[in-house]
Amino acid sequence: MRAGFSLILSVEADLEVVGEAGDGAEAVELCRELRPDVVLMDVQMPVMDGIEATRCIAAEDLSQVVILTTFDHDDYVFAGLDAGASGFLLKNSHAEDLVDAVRTVASGHALLAPEVTRRVIERLARVRAGDRARPEGPPSTGSGRPAYVGSSSEPRDPRLAELTPRELEVLGLVGRGLSNAEVALRLHVGEATVKTHLSNVFAKLHLRDRVQAVVLAYEAGLILPGDVDGPPPG
Repeated sequence: MRAGFSLILSVEADLEVVGEAGDGAEAVELCRELRPDVVLMDVQMPVMDGIEATRCIAAEDLSQVVILTTFDHDDYVFAGLDAGASGFLLKNSHAEDLVDAVRTVASGHALLAPEVTRRVIERLARVRAGDRARPEGPPSTGSGRPAYVGSSSEPRDPRLAELTPRELEVLGLVGRGLSNAEVALRLHVGEATVKTHLSNVFAKLHLRDRVQAVVLAYEAGLILPGDVDGPPPG
């Protein structure tokens, strides 16, 4: 499988395969030596599994990691994102999807396979936020559902205190899975403006990428699981 992935990637003019590893420990050492832009990480490997290797790589900020998984193994994806992966890709993805994935993550964006992303991120958010339930709960709209970004109620999560109202809107829309272009359309601003707001959000909240932003949006109560296709704020 490694040989197949390597062949697919190496024929692309803008991509270079700088190394291969047969286990997680070797992967970490190669990352320290080679500092690749992107690592495609399997989960089940000898010596050190892919989840622990991802945790080490993310902790040392050695590279962006994409977890390779199968549709039926959400637990691996959940653990990989929690360990610091920038996203995941299905092992049976088409060759062009693999190439696009590397380019996407290398450019600083998160890669989230649509088939399982939503339930994985919702689960991660529930695990992190559910065990430290806020006594008063999220602000209410009066209909039993939390107020969304853009309402008159201020978010209760203290991590969001430094964000401006517009930055909260951007975080909420990114949390619902919208691209920068889609956020710009919803807010009637330029895409460059959205990028600026999003960069400010990342800096203020110490987030590495969109994966972490989506998870935090769920944790903070800006979005409820299942509300991702609801109406835009405002």
